[in-house]
Amino acid sequence: MAEAHQARVQKTIEDMVQSLERNHIRKMQGLMFKCSAECCERSTDSMSQVHNCIERCHTPLAQAQGLVTNELEKFQDRLTRCTMHCNDKARDLLDSGAKEPAVRSLMENCVGSCVDDHVNLIPSMTHRLKENLNSIPQ
Repeated sequence: MAEAHQARVQKTIEDMVQSLERNHIRKMQGLMFKCSAECCERSTDSMSQVHNCIERCHTPLAQAQGLVTNELEKFQDRLTRCTMHCNDKARDLLDSGAKEPAVRSLMENCVGSCVDDHVNLIPSMTHRLKENLNSIPQ
Protein backbone atom coordinates (compact mmCIF):
# COMPACT_ATOMS: atom_id res chain seq x y z
CA MET A 1 0.00 0.00 0.00
CA ALA A 2 1.38 3.43 -0.89
CA GLU A 3 2.90 5.26 2.07
CA ALA A 4 0.40 8.13 2.03
CA HIS A 5 -2.53 5.73 2.05
CA GLN A 6 -0.98 3.66 4.82
CA ALA A 7 -0.28 6.77 6.90
CA ARG A 8 -3.89 7.93 6.47
CA VAL A 9 -5.34 4.63 7.66
CA GLN A 10 -2.87 4.41 10.52
CA LYS A 11 -3.60 7.96 11.73
CA THR A 12 -7.37 7.40 11.61
CA ILE A 13 -7.10 4.11 13.50
CA GLU A 14 -4.73 5.61 16.07
CA ASP A 15 -7.15 8.49 16.67
CA MET A 16 -10.00 6.02 17.17
CA VAL A 17 -8.00 3.83 19.56
CA GLN A 18 -6.83 6.86 21.57
CA SER A 19 -10.41 8.07 21.88
CA LEU A 20 -11.61 4.64 23.03
CA GLU A 21 -8.73 4.39 25.48
CA ARG A 22 -9.32 7.86 26.91
CA ASN A 23 -13.11 7.61 27.16
CA HIS A 24 -13.68 3.93 27.95
CA ILE A 25 -10.64 1.75 28.60
CA ARG A 26 -8.96 4.15 31.05
CA LYS A 27 -12.11 4.25 33.18
CA MET A 28 -12.18 0.45 33.17
CA GLN A 29 -8.52 0.33 34.18
CA GLY A 30 -9.22 2.60 37.12
CA LEU A 31 -12.11 0.41 38.26
CA MET A 32 -9.96 -2.70 37.84
CA PHE A 33 -7.17 -1.28 40.02
CA LYS A 34 -9.62 -0.09 42.69
CA CYS A 35 -11.33 -3.47 42.70
CA SER A 36 -7.97 -5.28 42.90
CA ALA A 37 -6.86 -3.06 45.77
CA GLU A 38 -10.08 -3.90 47.64
CA CYS A 39 -9.35 -7.60 47.11
CA CYS A 40 -5.92 -7.12 48.69
CA GLU A 41 -7.46 -5.41 51.71
CA ARG A 42 -9.46 -8.53 52.61
CA SER A 43 -7.25 -9.69 55.43
CA THR A 44 -9.35 -12.74 56.30
CA ASP A 45 -9.37 -14.20 52.76
CA SER A 46 -6.93 -16.90 51.73
CA MET A 47 -4.29 -16.24 49.10
CA SER A 48 -6.40 -18.22 46.62
CA GLN A 49 -9.53 -16.18 47.37
CA VAL A 50 -7.62 -12.92 46.91
CA HIS A 51 -6.17 -14.21 43.65
CA ASN A 52 -9.64 -15.20 42.38
CA CYS A 53 -11.01 -11.82 43.43
CA ILE A 54 -8.26 -10.02 41.50
CA GLU A 55 -8.91 -12.23 38.46
CA ARG A 56 -12.60 -11.24 38.54
CA CYS A 57 -11.54 -7.58 38.68
CA HIS A 58 -9.42 -8.02 35.56
CA THR A 59 -12.12 -9.77 33.51
CA PRO A 60 -13.97 -6.67 32.20
CA LEU A 61 -10.75 -5.03 31.02
CA ALA A 62 -9.57 -8.23 29.37
CA GLN A 63 -12.93 -8.50 27.57
CA ALA A 64 -12.63 -4.88 26.42
CA GLN A 65 -9.11 -5.36 25.12
CA GLY A 66 -10.22 -8.53 23.34
CA LEU A 67 -13.12 -6.70 21.70
CA VAL A 68 -10.90 -3.92 20.41
CA THR A 69 -8.19 -6.32 19.22
CA ASN A 70 -10.72 -8.53 17.43
CA GLU A 71 -12.37 -5.58 15.69
CA LEU A 72 -9.00 -4.18 14.57
CA GLU A 73 -7.93 -7.58 13.26
CA LYS A 74 -11.14 -7.91 11.23
CA PHE A 75 -10.63 -4.39 9.85
CA GLN A 76 -7.01 -5.18 8.91
CA ASP A 77 -8.03 -8.47 7.26
CA ARG A 78 -10.68 -6.74 5.15
CA LEU A 79 -8.28 -4.01 4.08
CA THR A 80 -5.61 -6.58 3.23
CA ARG A 81 -8.09 -8.59 1.13
CA CYS A 82 -9.05 -5.43 -0.74
CA THR A 83 -5.44 -4.49 -1.49
CA MET A 84 -4.68 -8.09 -2.53
CA HIS A 85 -7.55 -7.82 -5.01
CA CYS A 86 -5.87 -4.68 -6.39
CA ASN A 87 -2.61 -6.59 -6.62
CA ASP A 88 -4.32 -9.38 -8.56
CA LYS A 89 -5.91 -6.88 -10.96
CA ALA A 90 -2.53 -5.24 -11.55
CA ARG A 91 -0.83 -8.59 -12.14
CA ASP A 92 -3.57 -9.62 -14.60
CA LEU A 93 -3.16 -6.32 -16.44
CA LEU A 94 0.61 -6.79 -16.65
CA ASP A 95 0.13 -10.36 -17.90
CA SER A 96 -2.18 -9.11 -20.63
CA GLY A 97 0.60 -6.84 -21.92
CA ALA A 98 -0.28 -3.49 -20.34
CA LYS A 99 2.53 -1.01 -19.79
CA GLU A 100 3.91 -0.52 -16.31
CA PRO A 101 2.78 3.14 -15.91
CA ALA A 102 -0.82 2.12 -16.64
CA VAL A 103 -0.60 -0.74 -14.18
CA ARG A 104 0.94 1.53 -11.55
CA SER A 105 -1.87 4.03 -12.04
CA LEU A 106 -4.52 1.31 -11.76
CA MET A 107 -2.86 0.01 -8.60
CA GLU A 108 -2.70 3.47 -7.02
CA ASN A 109 -6.36 4.18 -7.82
CA CYS A 110 -7.50 0.77 -6.64
CA VAL A 111 -5.59 0.97 -3.34
CA GLY A 112 -6.84 4.54 -2.88
CA SER A 113 -10.38 3.29 -3.29
CA CYS A 114 -9.77 0.50 -0.74
CA VAL A 115 -8.43 3.04 1.74
CA ASP A 116 -11.35 5.42 1.17
CA ASP A 117 -13.87 2.62 1.63
CA HIS A 118 -12.23 1.34 4.80
CA VAL A 119 -11.61 4.75 6.36
CA ASN A 120 -15.33 5.38 5.83
CA LEU A 121 -16.07 2.21 7.84
CA ILE A 122 -14.19 3.49 10.91
CA PRO A 123 -17.02 5.65 12.34
CA SER A 124 -19.44 2.71 12.37
CA MET A 125 -16.74 0.45 13.79
CA THR A 126 -16.08 3.04 16.52
CA HIS A 127 -19.79 3.25 17.33
CA ARG A 128 -20.06 -0.54 17.52
CA LEU A 129 -17.00 -0.73 19.78
CA LYS A 130 -18.34 1.97 22.10
CA GLU A 131 -21.66 0.14 22.42
CA ASN A 132 -19.91 -3.16 23.09
CA LEU A 133 -17.55 -1.58 25.62
CA ASN A 134 -20.47 0.06 27.43
CA SER A 135 -22.27 -3.28 27.61
CA ILE A 136 -19.46 -5.00 29.52
CA PRO A 137 -20.57 -5.38 33.14
CA GLN A 138 -18.19 -3.73 35.59
